[in-house]
Amino acid sequence: MSAIHFDEQSFDAALAKPGVLVVDFWASWCMPCKMLAPSIEKLAEEYEGRAVVGKVDIDEQEALARRYGVQSIPTVIVFKDGQPAATVVGARPLAAYTAEIDKAL
Repeated sequence: MSAIHFDEQSFDAALAKPGVLVVDFWASWCMPCKMLAPSIEKLAEEYEGRAVVGKVDIDEQEALARRYGVQSIPTVIVFKDGQPAATVVGARPLAAYTAEIDKAL
C-alpha cells in the first residue's frame, strides 16, 4: 500500500481512529522532501496493517501545517491515538523514522 495523500477532511478522519498515524508534511518544490519520498513509501509498505502512513502537501493544506506548527519541511509527525507522539524534522535515514514509529506501536 502506498502513502495516502491527505486533505484536511481525510486527515481528520484518519486522526480520529485509534492507532498510529505517520504524516509527512512536504511540498513539491522542496528537494529534501523529494529525497525523503521513497522512504515514506517504504514505510507505508513496511507498516501496512500496523500504522497508517500519509502525506500532507503544505501548499495545498496550509491550515494543517499551521495546526501542527510545521515551519520546516520535511517534517514527519508520528501520532498515537490522535496525539502527536514524535516529530522528526528534515530528511533523515529511514531508521530515524522506524525508531519513532516502533516506539508508538
